[in-house]
Amino acid sequence: MGTEDEALVGGMTNAGTVFRRGAVVERPAPRNAPALHAYLLALKGNGFDAAPTPVGLTEDGREQLTFIVGDVALPPFRGWVMTTTALESVGRLLRRLHETSGVVGVDPRAGWPGDLADPEGGTMLCHNDVCPENVVFRDGRASALIDFDLAAPGRPLWDIAMTARYWVPMLDPVSAAGLYPEGLDAPARLRILADSYGLSRQDRAELPGVVEQATDVCRAFVGRRVAEGDPVYVQALAERGGWERWDRLQAWLADRRETFMAALLN
Repeated sequence: MGTEDEALVGGMTNAGTVFRRGAVVERPAPRNAPALHAYLLALKGNGFDAAPTPVGLTEDGREQLTFIVGDVALPPFRGWVMTTTALESVGRLLRRLHETSGVVGVDPRAGWPGDLADPEGGTMLCHNDVCPENVVFRDGRASALIDFDLAAPGRPLWDIAMTARYWVPMLDPVSAAGLYPEGLDAPARLRILADSYGLSRQDRAELPGVVEQATDVCRAFVGRRVAEGDPVYVQALAERGGWERWDRLQAWLADRRETFMAALLN
């Protein structure tokens, strides 16, 4: 990298390997980069302007994408990231992505990663990782999504559940402490996300259960990374309370399932 390159911080998997050079971001290319780039170009061709545009692939296994100007939140998340306005804008942006993604369709032969994929599959490509670090904000509102590396076919409801995990957040108070502002009302915020997305009543009734399903998948994902000896995930698991944290979180979600259901439907 040249002296004019700016290292971009954030994320776990590609930490320290993402650089900006002017209007272009260069980062490690996922294995299915050709299919993913075709998808991103199809999104743009169908009017979705809130994602990076592929520029090309380098010979040394990196991808180049357009840089999107704005603010990206890093943990611990400050108050502006968790405002009602921010949450509503995330819901609306996710709905726009899904509407366009449904038109684009998905190539089932493209080798989409299964790390956080919907176990029930689907005909639409889900982002699967709409965490604060992957949302670009302008003037306090979500304006773009980045880092589609974990995108895979699934149900729209699955993507909403994965998004809710980060943005409500669907975390017990002990797990949320230190990462999120205090006093966030999880049932009310889940309702706001559903309302801003325009979620149907049937999907609202299913959402708490799908959040629990998504949490199971996320736990298994961390387990695989830890078993492989990935130092980033080994350290993160230790710093965040080990497997006891996951046990506590999953019990908390199950205990409050009816509370979340009532907030969504009443």
